[in-house]
Amino acid sequence: AEAIAARLGAEILSVDSMQVFRGMDIGTAKPDPATRERFAYHLVDVAEPTDEYNAAEFQTAGASVLDSAAAGGSDIVIAGGSGLHFRSLVDPFEFPPTDDGVRAELEATDVEVLRAELLAADPAAAAVVDLANPRRVLRAVEILRLTGATPTQRAQSPQAGRVRGYEPSRMFTAIGVDPGDRIGRRIEARFDQMLDAGLLDEVTGLAPRLGRTARQAVGYRQLLDVVERGRPIGSARDEAIRATASLAKRQRTYFRRDPRIRWIPWHHETEQMLDGALESLAGDTP
Repeated sequence: AEAIAARLGAEILSVDSMQVFRGMDIGTAKPDPATRERFAYHLVDVAEPTDEYNAAEFQTAGASVLDSAAAGGSDIVIAGGSGLHFRSLVDPFEFPPTDDGVRAELEATDVEVLRAELLAADPAAAAVVDLANPRRVLRAVEILRLTGATPTQRAQSPQAGRVRGYEPSRMFTAIGVDPGDRIGRRIEARFDQMLDAGLLDEVTGLAPRLGRTARQAVGYRQLLDVVERGRPIGSARDEAIRATASLAKRQRTYFRRDPRIRWIPWHHETEQMLDGALESLAGDTP
């Protein structure tokens, strides 16, 4: 992304759900301050780790960046692994409201009761909500209580149809880099590099200030067990690597569904990979 931005004279907008948090530097592979200044990185270090910085807030902030760039004739390279955050910027996503009081009440309610409430209002809810997933059931009931809209009604809206059809609200060109079977080795090597760079010390210092969202970050979640519960570091390391591989697989599946993304192979030589990406971009209107 930085190589492409350098060639294009562009800025970079990070679509990483955890790089938004200040202090979470090593474990999110956050660019160093000099690199962030060189490329005018956006949406890095915009929230405290205690914050519940959600995708709707990210969307609002990111849209402001993109609107300003468009008005000034600047190019933006959007880069990162969070598919939801990426699509929130380029597709007509609408995030239903949330309410801390309602959520607290729902979290204290048995999920079977919530499931019954949802099905009473929307007997066809199972077609659009994973009723075996308590978190999704809770969220569906929260939206139902706050808006009166059932899952079926929301799924049948024109906006939802445009999202399902990958009809963008902003024009863009997308390139995906496919690492092939190298990904597992790269994940393991990178996590060990993070540990060598002081990731455990970073997690130890942040532990008292990590909110609910930040505590779920892969790598941080496993090392918090070391800091707070005395888990052996070797066991936490192995689980973090497995969790990262699982996350990468989910991300790859998510992005592979998007027909607008052109895929190029990963190369050890950055220039060769960059040339492939720019060749894919040639002739397009971003």
